[in-house]
Amino acid sequence: MDQFQPANGVYHPGKGAGAIHRKRLDNAVQKAAGSPLNLRYFGGRTWPAMTFVNLYAGGASAWAARDMSSVDQALGAAMSDVGLNNMLAQYFGGTAPTTTMLPSVVLPGGCPATVGKDTVEGWAAAMHTAGQLPAAPLASTVYCFMLPSGIILSDGPAAGGDTKPSITSSEHDAADSTNGLGGYHGSVHVGADTIYYAVGVYSDATNGIDAFPGASWKNIVATFYHELNEARTDPDVEDASMAPAGERHLGWYSLQQGEIGDIPMNQAGADLSTIMVEVPLADGSGNVPIQLMWSDDAGAPQGPVDHPLPPA
Repeated sequence: MDQFQPANGVYHPGKGAGAIHRKRLDNAVQKAAGSPLNLRYFGGRTWPAMTFVNLYAGGASAWAARDMSSVDQALGAAMSDVGLNNMLAQYFGGTAPTTTMLPSVVLPGGCPATVGKDTVEGWAAAMHTAGQLPAAPLASTVYCFMLPSGIILSDGPAAGGDTKPSITSSEHDAADSTNGLGGYHGSVHVGADTIYYAVGVYSDATNGIDAFPGASWKNIVATFYHELNEARTDPDVEDASMAPAGERHLGWYSLQQGEIGDIPMNQAGADLSTIMVEVPLADGSGNVPIQLMWSDDAGAPQGPVDHPLPPA
């Protein structure tokens, strides 16, 4: 491949952002004809042990304390659930991955009406430079920027244009959350350091992916469950998108369907109720809203299982 352009976000397959997403994947398939649907390991890094922290943008006045508490509790429980991680063991040599969640932080200051990739990477770089990111091992930590209600997210620059000038705009138009973009993950280099991030919107009936109508906090949890599992199985997707022959940076990826969370979204079509669901926690403490991840073992989206699945 001359220039590989992987997908690294969650897009509603029945809306405009989903159409842009499918076009990007179709371009990749044309360069890699014959690739199977299942995830393939390309030799890049994965994270058997991952740390993450929720960063609530926009200041305390932009968030209801109940929403933040619900997101923190459910996302932390989902990412550390034994049954869910048992399913993911197939991508980690048959051993279930682990997760550490740091205490969440409310970021001071307001939030622009539209947040783009440049905005998020600017936040991450500036906070790192100023020593304001919560202390954690950078090489395996995702800083999750959660956008408050009403904020639009674009997977291009906030001001428009093309983040990758070497790629034609006709192939890589920006998608935004008013057309079904829920969030994405990536990384930004700051000197010798790499900062890994995820960003997602406050999804409701008019913005993002409203899989749980009337319960936006559940939409947020499902979106970030998607992004965090993509990050742990394919953390360097950003480098793959920027470098010639960049697929060598990929971890687990399907050249036809994208990352571990993308395949179920593409297969679900307009009916997301089959993959954005509430599942029981292994400890019996209740249910959590997630998006089902793709399982090579099952050849389908799969939820929690009783024992770690063997290597894919």
